[in-house]
Parts: sequence; structure tokens; C-alpha cells
Amino acid sequence: MRITDIQRCEVRPGRLVEWTLSPATVAAATALPEDARPPAYIQESHIRTAKCVRDDGLFVPTWLGTAFDLPGPVDLDVLQEALRAWTVRHETLRSGFRWAGDELRRFTLDAADVSLHRADAGDFPDADALARHLQDRFDAVADALRWPNLIYTAVLRDDGASVYMAFDHSNVDAYSLTRIAAEVHELYTAGLTGAAPRSPAPAASYVDFCRLERADADGIDARHAIVARWRAFIRRCDGTLPGFPVDLGLEPGGPLPRQRMLCEPLADAAQAAAFEAYCRPYGGSMVGLLAATGLIVHELGGQPVYRTVVPFHTRVASRWSDSVGWYVGGAPIEVPVGRTGTFPDTLRAVRTELHANRSLARMPLARVLSLLGEDFRPVSPDLYSIVSYVDTRAVPGADRWTEQRAHALLRVSYGDQVCVWVNRLHEGLWLASRYPDTDVAAKNLRLYVERLRDRIASVAHAGLSAVS
Repeated sequence: MRITDIQRCEVRPGRLVEWTLSPATVAAATALPEDARPPAYIQESHIRTAKCVRDDGLFVPTWLGTAFDLPGPVDLDVLQEALRAWTVRHETLRSGFRWAGDELRRFTLDAADVSLHRADAGDFPDADALARHLQDRFDAVADALRWPNLIYTAVLRDDGASVYMAFDHSNVDAYSLTRIAAEVHELYTAGLTGAAPRSPAPAASYVDFCRLERADADGIDARHAIVARWRAFIRRCDGTLPGFPVDLGLEPGGPLPRQRMLCEPLADAAQAAAFEAYCRPYGGSMVGLLAATGLIVHELGGQPVYRTVVPFHTRVASRWSDSVGWYVGGAPIEVPVGRTGTFPDTLRAVRTELHANRSLARMPLARVLSLLGEDFRPVSPDLYSIVSYVDTRAVPGADRWTEQRAHALLRVSYGDQVCVWVNRLHEGLWLASRYPDTDVAAKNLRLYVERLRDRIASVAHAGLSAVS
């Protein structure tokens, strides 16, 4: 699924309707007792960071969303029930947090207490105005510091509708977004035809996962081997977590800058397949992407070692595979990328680092950082840069994403780090990135993407030539 933002996902004019959790549902939540299952460390860190930034006077929207089309004319009552049924299937979407002093306490609604309220927001004949309106609504509702923090909308036209859904990041990750279009389509079609959907049962609960993960994380202390390995890595990063090692045109100690977004194709299907084939003996396209990035940022920034935190999913058991939640951890790697390093040398180095360190991603980084004390000195709420790779071709419904105009939506607002996401689609490789809104950062990100595209193309060509 292509990652983009609301301005670039081809919003078209129409009549806008929206759904939020109903007043009755909100009232029921207000009266709920505490749910003893705690927040995940990543959830708590996210909410506390949002509160800290807000207390300092800056509003930083952090929602994620999805967009997809339904054929029309659309039956709004059937669509509303499909959206409600999908919501109750994923327990985290009916669970939230309250402050009790300085503690976050969970509450969780029963499925039977969840209903949606529909409102007609009027006609929007101008696509740009509609995109701005959607972004403003999502900013206001899908907010880390409020509950409910999700909103669903549909833009109605004679030939169908475009559905846009937004959630605060605390409840979803990018992989969760990739499954929504197929699940809602299935529920909606079943509602129209009277057929039973194939997957009516509740998905495994992210709230249960949070309890299990937190219990495991609370079992370690500052002497644990995982903490020691992170401590050594952070010391080599001068007491913080690594940024993208190129000039971004930022002044040290300055305010958190606005960001821009870059998203575009990186390689076609044939090039993506050839790149994967070349890199497979070393571990595949993720290894290739990280190796190429390490060499390119050395060319641009000159640092002899490429240090980064690599995101990995934490859906380690199959029961979590269709669950909506924030199942992401991080592992540190350090790759020598001096002038004499070849691409195969760098592939081998990345493979070795990932093999040695991937298991660290199962321990929440927020827990590790809390145990490091003065050995970790954060310099920004935007903690570190990432380069992420995900092959999404096996996701249910992926073969229909182009037909459905399906996108994963990312809200880009403020931050001083660079984050890069590369997705493997049936059409090839797609890149999206957020980066500081400076001329220097724009220039260097453009150079990075162009050299990455060239590297992938040249490796693909070499691989094809070797077998021809």
C-alpha cells in the first residue's frame, strides 16, 4: 500500500459524511471502571511525549489513516454497520486511557456498548478545500490526548464513495492500516448481500498483547544484557539515539521544525524483483536497502560508520497477525561504510548486525531508555531516524489496492528527524519520507532518493545481466 498524506491521495469532490463514537458510547466509557491491563510502553511513551510537547505550547498531530474507494451508489446504513462491526472486532479501538495523577489508567468498552454517530458535513465541490477540511478534522479528533481518538468519513459521489479513516498512532501501526480496506469491503459487501463475512470473530486483542509485553519488560532491570547492549550503542552515539547522518540545515537547540513529505515510486516491479534476487543470499531487500542507505549517507555526510535503529514488527505469534495495534520495536545496528567498502561487503555487514541484534526489538525501547538513567540524554521529542522496509504483497486484498485507490495516510507536522518507509508493492518499490522543512534537508533528501534509486537500478541490472 502506498504511504502518502491526505493532500496527495487524490481526494475528489463530493458530499462528506463522518462517523465518530456516539454520545451514548462516550457516556458509557466515562462510567467504566479501570481495566487492569496496562498501556504498552510504546503507547505510554507516545502519550507522555504528546503531553510534554503540548504543555510546551506546540500541537503535533500524530495520526495515521487509510483511504480507499467503495463502488456506488453507497448504502450509508450498511456502511455504518460495517464500520461499527470492524471497530468492535479490534479491542484497542474501544479502549482508552485516563490520567490518575501522573499515572495512565486503561478503560475498555464492551462491544455491545459501541455505536457510531453519523453527521452530514455538507458538499465540498473543491478537492483542495476538502483535503484541508479532512486534515483539520483528523487533527482535532484523532488526537493522542483525547478520547475517542478515531474518526471515519466518506465522500459520496454518484459512482461510489471514498472512505477516509484516521486514528491516533497509539492504536495502529502501518501494517494495521494495510488490512483495513479488505476487511471493511468484506463487511460492507456482506451487509449488502446478506451473506456472512468470512472473519466475523473478534481479532486477537492488542490490549492483551500490551499486558503480556509489559509483564515481560517489567521483568528486566538496568543490569540486563539487553540494556547493556543499548547502553553501549547509545554511548557510541554520544549519549543519544542516531539521527539521519547528513546535513539537515538545523540549528542545534532550535525549536522543533516543521516537516515536509516526499513520496514517489522507487523502482518498477522488474527492478524490485531483480534487486531482491541479488540481495537474497545476504538476507533480502531489507538488507539491501540498509546497505545502500549506509553507503549513500557516507557519500553525503562522510561518517565512517552508519548507525541507525531498524524497526521490526513484534507480531511474533501468528495470532497477532490480523490484530490492529502498534506492534513495533527497534534494533540498533552499526555498519562500517568507509570509502573502501563495496556493496557486497556492506550487505554482509548489515546481515551480521541484523542477525546479532534483531531480537532486541522484542524489548520495548521505552522500557530500556527508562533504565539507562543519565546514560541516555534525549535532545528532542522526535527520538531517532529510521529506514523501514516492508513487503506488503501478501497482505489480504493487496492485489486490489490499485483498483480501490487504497492508500496508507501519514500526518506530517513537526520533527527534526528523517524517517523513510519503503514498501514492496505488486507494482514495485514505493518510498515515503518525512524530513525537516529546510532547503538543505530538501536538497540532501532529494540526493539520497536519487542515489538510492540509481543504486537499486544498477544492482538490479547487474543481477539480470548475471543470469542472462
